[in-house]
Amino acid sequence: MSSKTRSQELYERALKVLPGGVSRNAVLRKPHPSYAAKGEGCYVTDIEGKRRIDFANNMASLIHGHAHPVIIEAVTNQLHKGTAYTFATEVEVEFAEHMVQRSSSFEKIRFVNSGTEAIICCLKAARAYTGRPKIAKVEGAYHGLYDYAEVSQTANPANWGEIEHPRSVPVTAGTPTSALEEVVVLPFNDVSRALAILDEYKYEIACVLIDPLPHRVGMVPATNEFIEAMRAWTTRNKALLVFDEVITFRSEYGGAQQWFTSRPDLTALGKTIGGGFPVGAIAGSAEVMDVLNPLAERVLFPHSGTFSANPVTLTAGFTAMKLYDREAVARINALGVRIRKQIAEAIKVADVPACVTGGGSMFRIHLKSEPPMDYRAAFAPPKEAAALRALIDHMFDHGFMMINTCSGTLTTPMTGWEIDQFTDELLNGFRHIRGMIPVLSAARG
Repeated sequence: MSSKTRSQELYERALKVLPGGVSRNAVLRKPHPSYAAKGEGCYVTDIEGKRRIDFANNMASLIHGHAHPVIIEAVTNQLHKGTAYTFATEVEVEFAEHMVQRSSSFEKIRFVNSGTEAIICCLKAARAYTGRPKIAKVEGAYHGLYDYAEVSQTANPANWGEIEHPRSVPVTAGTPTSALEEVVVLPFNDVSRALAILDEYKYEIACVLIDPLPHRVGMVPATNEFIEAMRAWTTRNKALLVFDEVITFRSEYGGAQQWFTSRPDLTALGKTIGGGFPVGAIAGSAEVMDVLNPLAERVLFPHSGTFSANPVTLTAGFTAMKLYDREAVARINALGVRIRKQIAEAIKVADVPACVTGGGSMFRIHLKSEPPMDYRAAFAPPKEAAALRALIDHMFDHGFMMINTCSGTLTTPMTGWEIDQFTDELLNGFRHIRGMIPVLSAARG
């Protein structure tokens, strides 16, 4: 009789047919991934029978947790009617009408299949509209898998260059030098340096791409001053301002852009608007979105997609967004305030050099005494990264799933009880890794 767990056995089979044994790196753990049996509400049970409270929520894509009964019923009804046709569908129109009323910057929208695809469409639309080649983006910001969008997302002290002019650093081996040359990298929330860099390329930049609460940069909100400066610069220089709200749209009824005075020309959407299914969308002003218009005399950006706007995804997404009304947003954001406050209290009680950042219904824990304000400050050296992994592993072993940056997101099934359970165990987690932290502090000093 085998002494191996079912997960061990599955992973051994997976290694023979999948590179690294997985199809997405985010689920890989040592010594092997956990395999899900089922999810319900804010809980996931693995195939070994272990039940955990889910603060990862499929990398922030779930807003109503797992298997929400209203979404399940709507999708089941659609499945009986078919999953995709070479026809338009009524739900595409209904969902589009719903989405454009959620934000003042959304006049028209087009649905695609992922957040990465939404970013690709935004950047291609910006180039089509302006006739310019270069993209400006924030150092460290994650925008998916596109060559141009992923530049400098994993930069480190050995290659990131001077802060006055960050280098365009590739993520994937073999990225063409020509792609790197078309990406201008900006320091986050640093108005004077960002404007100086942009001015060097003012006649070449198609758009400035910004995530208003960039997860990989440190999950610190963009300042209104920074957004206003980028809005003024793009307007003055006939470029576009593009927001990546693939993750942050959950933050307010109309997205995190509600936090700022100005609005973007285009917004990339995904994750929560799919109701648990793969989704993306590009939304923006009618004038800019018209580059996608196939009825134009000259079509600037021909676009299609076999599964774009498929009725299963849009039924799930439309149902989820109707459920995510202003009251639901306010309630989950209040839980966000509560968990960040309780995490800060746990840090104080444990007496460790750590802090918490975030906004809306999201949080991120750093093993740093002060909240980092940009990617370089948020960067974790090897020993610090190891301590963070130890903290994440502690939480996982004690019944809590987190995103692998020591981040978390909330869902509507959650209550104060789940928040309390998490922060109680987090205090134990801080104590568990405490012996690693003084070394980190000394190294930073």
